[in-house]
Amino acid sequence: MAKKQQVFSGRVNAFNKALHFEGTLPDKIGIMNPFKEESVYRTACSFYDKYYQDHNPRTLILGINPGRLGAGATGIPFTDPKRLKEVCGLEFDGPMLHEPSSVFIYDVIAAYGGPEAFYDRFYINSVCPLGFVIADDRGKVKNYNYYDSMPLQRAVQDFIEWNIGEQIRIGCITDTVYCLGTGKNYRYLLDLNNRKGFFRKVIPLEHPRYVMQYKTKDKEKYVADYLQKLAGI
Repeated sequence: MAKKQQVFSGRVNAFNKALHFEGTLPDKIGIMNPFKEESVYRTACSFYDKYYQDHNPRTLILGINPGRLGAGATGIPFTDPKRLKEVCGLEFDGPMLHEPSSVFIYDVIAAYGGPEAFYDRFYINSVCPLGFVIADDRGKVKNYNYYDSMPLQRAVQDFIEWNIGEQIRIGCITDTVYCLGTGKNYRYLLDLNNRKGFFRKVIPLEHPRYVMQYKTKDKEKYVADYLQKLAGI
């Protein structure tokens, strides 16, 4: 009797459970792995089991790397605790943190038709699936991106290449990948894809944080741009 194929959510949950980084990071840079916290892992599992418990392939959307207030808290890229509870209807026992990028993504999701319709076709992860933090001179910890220093980028290069291969194996379509960010993240992913041939097309979307920080008055225009490009697959 043939072994039953694992559903999409099962593959995501297994990936998250085993996720770790074995390399050496540059001085003063720390790694953020939310799945080391069992409560975060359970929260993420409840989300993926709700929206991805099937065998359907998805189109991949790649952010930069997890931030502390969204995926760092829930284990779900661009889903902060408030959106998780109020939009997705899932319980969250921790602080109701607010991530502006999550607000924008869920505006896009609402315009697309809601979480069920959106997540039936798309799966969001990151170029680098683990986040980074750095402390400033006053000891304040802030998010740090994989491309913010060349030593860090070199340190995680193999990890990133492995990660993208794993996202495809989870069940993502290789025709098109959407990249959140039209600057450094896009240039990095485009160069990587040109060398490795993961996807046929890399389509950039303006990063949600940029929209919420600098272009709030034009937010609806960016939502419309997302919808137009996402409809192109």
